[in-house]
Amino acid sequence: MGYISVAIDGPSGAGKSTVARAAAARLGYVYVDTGAMYRAIGLAVCRRGISGEDADGIAAVLPEIDIRLAYQDGAQHVLLNGEDVSDAIRTPEIAYYASKVSAVPAVRQFLLEAQRDMAKKGNILMDGRDIGTVILPDAPVKIFLTASAETRAERRYLELIGKGQQVTRGSVLHDVVERDRQDMSRAVAPLKQAEDAVLLDTSKMTLDESIEAVLQIIRKKIED
Repeated sequence: MGYISVAIDGPSGAGKSTVARAAAARLGYVYVDTGAMYRAIGLAVCRRGISGEDADGIAAVLPEIDIRLAYQDGAQHVLLNGEDVSDAIRTPEIAYYASKVSAVPAVRQFLLEAQRDMAKKGNILMDGRDIGTVILPDAPVKIFLTASAETRAERRYLELIGKGQQVTRGSVLHDVVERDRQDMSRAVAPLKQAEDAVLLDTSKMTLDESIEAVLQIIRKKIED
């Protein structure tokens, strides 16, 4: 029997990573956070002082970048050239850079084969912006996880405040809306729902309800 791949796509701040990580743990699948991989490249670019608009400059540093996902005590850690950057990549500035680098064809190609290779080695649950449309177009289970911009901004605001960052609700909402615009309008692999993906709006759901809804979709698809 072949391995099962679950593709979860959706906009920034929809809770994909949190929900996907929990669902994968419940199913015994390997969780792959592709967004973290783009954030790691964004961090590398930012640290080198390269503009997010400099596609050639971004492409030029890719040979110097090594990204790995490690699992310790059940948690995923992102390693950039051996350094654990799991926390460093979770800032609004790096989210901006992640959106910029993800629009660079060379970056997407750099990560494409690595991401597809993961799906050949076991049952996985992978989340991102173009998993069901580009990375794993043949995945038997595809989910488009979303929520209103206001809901996503409030969730992100509370998360950032909890980490001690100085932000306002207005600034976070602005960032969410701008990230949506960038992700949906980019020329390479824009954010969109795959035709055969199940739409799941979690605006009025708790985290536990969102996880359970995802699990129900996965189990139903597998049984069918």
